[in-house]
Amino acid sequence: MRLGALEVMFVFAFVDLFDNLGTLVAVSRRAGLFSEAHEIPRVGRILTVDAVASIGGGLAGTSTVTSYIESVAGIAAGGRTGVTAIVTGLLFLLSLLVLPLAGLIPTAATAPILILVGALMMSHAAEISWSDPIAAIPAFLTILVIPMTFSIATGLSFGLIGCALMKITRGEIKRSDWLLHALALLSVGRFVYIANA
Repeated sequence: MRLGALEVMFVFAFVDLFDNLGTLVAVSRRAGLFSEAHEIPRVGRILTVDAVASIGGGLAGTSTVTSYIESVAGIAAGGRTGVTAIVTGLLFLLSLLVLPLAGLIPTAATAPILILVGALMMSHAAEISWSDPIAAIPAFLTILVIPMTFSIATGLSFGLIGCALMKITRGEIKRSDWLLHALALLSVGRFVYIANA
């Protein structure tokens, strides 16, 4: 396998993983699905479904398949059992019949729902410990960078790098932080790759 193919696979895996995790955390928090141990129930199954969908999308020749943050709108409307997702999926299938007409709808028409979703997600910013720089600065970077770059993955990358740097500069590195630092290094590697591509 050529190096170029490996690079493309890494970038898609990185973006898909962070987009999916960011969406998963936001949607699960909004739906109140976190356990008492602050874990998402059945997260392994959720990531497996996303991986299988990504493979299926790749085989079908579509763009990267991933979970979408607009699910928060369904949760805000009362959806909790998964029926909302099934109905949305069926409506997406039906939309294939009118796909050429959907291209006539201006992107500005979707702005109101995206503003609503953003407002729903911002309600959780009150839970951030803004007096603690190790929590506040990475959170601020993430909240700022996501809308500026139109990418959850880029925003999370900035947040991870910021958190790792804050822990290093304050001398608060723990053995349990190894994954944070590994992901921060991967994020830096991704930015270096993008800059040199």
